[in-house]
Amino acid sequence: MQIAIASGKGGVGKSTITASLLYFLKDEYKLIAVDADAEAPNLGLLLGVIEWEEEREHIGAKVARINTESCIRCGICMERCPYDSIYIDDEGNYVVNELTCEGCNVCGLVCPVPGTIALEEVRSGVVRKATTKYGFPIISAQLDVGRPESGKLVTEEKEWAKKIMEELNLEHMVVDSAAGIGCQVIASLGGADVAILIAEPTPASLSDVQRAYKVVQHFREPAYLIINKADINPGFTKLREWAEAEGIPILGEVPYDRAIPESMVMLKPVVEAFPESKAAKALREIAERIKGEIIG
Repeated sequence: MQIAIASGKGGVGKSTITASLLYFLKDEYKLIAVDADAEAPNLGLLLGVIEWEEEREHIGAKVARINTESCIRCGICMERCPYDSIYIDDEGNYVVNELTCEGCNVCGLVCPVPGTIALEEVRSGVVRKATTKYGFPIISAQLDVGRPESGKLVTEEKEWAKKIMEELNLEHMVVDSAAGIGCQVIASLGGADVAILIAEPTPASLSDVQRAYKVVQHFREPAYLIINKADINPGFTKLREWAEAEGIPILGEVPYDRAIPESMVMLKPVVEAFPESKAAKALREIAERIKGEIIG
């Protein structure tokens, strides 16, 4: 089973809750974790990963290169570049800023000297594997600065995770999605068996989780909801009303608890660092519901 955890909004506690759920599930099930936020991966930190055992480069992004020897310095490429990625260096050469170049090839199309500007493939980032301190494997990725293809990195992560599941006879993949509804999230939810949505009782979080739910609906996956920081806005009832109207079961509510940021400083799931805290007790109940209602 693939379980994708998403939210639409950043900062609502996806990684915190994912790490805690993995902690509770690890003793009963053979798991693999996937940190599908290639732009800001952090799940490995909470699971005690210090070093990555294996890294694989992902090549796929394209950037423009200007041949300074054949360039006639007409400046048309710089004028037409939609991203302002071409500049003149100290020696008077037209040069491409690789951090902002999107590989659209407008410069190559408008250049009057054939072959002077060409697109070259470069590294987009790395996909990496490690074993957590709890014994189960984790796949993560790191997107290079200014590079596209975060969605392809996540797809590569999941493909690698599937192979490891076959090799080690693992049962379940738990995917910690990125914020938003972009390429990374689409890749995270694609192929999942169930989506667990995380939201907090605020208008911004409700709006974003509704957008994330539309992506879930596109893939026709069953969805569940966890309300995090459930007591920070007692008068806000629209999140629960929306879930009820859409028929989305609420797995549980996690109260705001200062033990969570303290556990993050310790680089531990809150359920391990402070097992008797309010948040840990709520997460334990949620894990039991996931065992009974989702995993079975």
